[in-house]
Amino acid sequence: MASRASVAAPPIIERRYAIAFALITSLFFSWALAAALNDVLIRQFQKALDLTRTEASLIQFAFYVGYFCAAVPAGLLIRRLGYKNTILIGLACYAGGAFLFYPAAATERFGLFLIALYVIAIGLAFLETASNPYVTILGAPETASSRLNLAQSFYGIGAVIGPIIGGLFIFSGDERTQAQIAAMGPAERAAWRTAAATAVQGPYLAIGAVVCLLALLIALTRFPVLERAKAAPGSTRSLFAVLRHRRLRAAILTLFLYVGAQVGVWSFFIDFTKAQAPHLSERTTAFLLSASLGMLMIGRFSGAFLQKRIAPARLLAIYAAASVLLCGFAAIATGMPAVGSLWLTSFFMSIMFPTIFALGVEGLGDETESGAAFLIMAIIGGAVFPPLMGIVSEQIGGGVHHMMFVPMLAFAGVLVFAALRLREGIAK
Repeated sequence: MASRASVAAPPIIERRYAIAFALITSLFFSWALAAALNDVLIRQFQKALDLTRTEASLIQFAFYVGYFCAAVPAGLLIRRLGYKNTILIGLACYAGGAFLFYPAAATERFGLFLIALYVIAIGLAFLETASNPYVTILGAPETASSRLNLAQSFYGIGAVIGPIIGGLFIFSGDERTQAQIAAMGPAERAAWRTAAATAVQGPYLAIGAVVCLLALLIALTRFPVLERAKAAPGSTRSLFAVLRHRRLRAAILTLFLYVGAQVGVWSFFIDFTKAQAPHLSERTTAFLLSASLGMLMIGRFSGAFLQKRIAPARLLAIYAAASVLLCGFAAIATGMPAVGSLWLTSFFMSIMFPTIFALGVEGLGDETESGAAFLIMAIIGGAVFPPLMGIVSEQIGGGVHHMMFVPMLAFAGVLVFAALRLREGIAK
């Protein structure tokens, strides 16, 4: 009996880390909510602020550029202040950006909305740069990928709720075609656009208040000090020295491709669905997006436990191959089959971010937070892909249809990374 116990697999979460894990996990939920609402804003601001699809995609550009700019400073702050203080700074920025939505909506200035989203993204970059590596080192190294997938499952819950909030409180149900809007008188049109713009004020004020409450709870909670977390502040090695690891560099590129594909698919899911099934209302398509993100949540919960039986790189390869096929089908099919294919893609995206991240920081030791900073910088893919897909849609042709070839190629890159890591593991 003793020998069997000695070789038993370690638990995904040790009891002594349960409270810290629960609070960190709540952060995954909170930043998912903000990211998911962007997909609703893209559709809403096309109406409220009279934007083209490409102009509206600047929402994602501002958001993910914020990630890119803040990731390295966040990594440096973790070294200097530790994980907990960096998280609190991130939550303060998140709340501040959410509160900026009120004056932005009151003035109906798209630029001010972009600034608010940029500030939110800076906060989220601090949260992600601290939370993702903290979860990986909050227990046994061999269960790091499973633990991060489990924490990221709560990202799926936030991603599901985001479009529901958008559908209930932002989309009014008063849908007008461009011809109907053009036929309005100037005063009526201005009033209609003002109502559409100010619809975002309530949800974002509520988000800001909840984020402040979460910050208070974390401030009052003692976090465990981990050996690998303590080693970083005293390190004199350059933050950029971590890039000497070839495996990390490959993970950074792969995460860039994955996040770009994920954000691109979700950003245009509502537009894509409306084009393929015009009889569906905006509110219905928002709920359909929410259900798709529910598949992401299911995939992450199941993936956390599947990876105890299947090597993370192998499962990543299987899911990436499925995503390539589904996006390719969506790009060439029509009607509800195309929508269904794109809808199902979220399930196979599920394990990608946490698995790529865990494989990227694997073995970095006291350089974990440095590697995490560069991996979070790779989220800039989310700023690049939506405008690129908008250009494909508006300039190359095919509307929202052929733009899905762009994420298909990105998922192919994820498949190559997984295959290389799998071969590397077999070689050992």
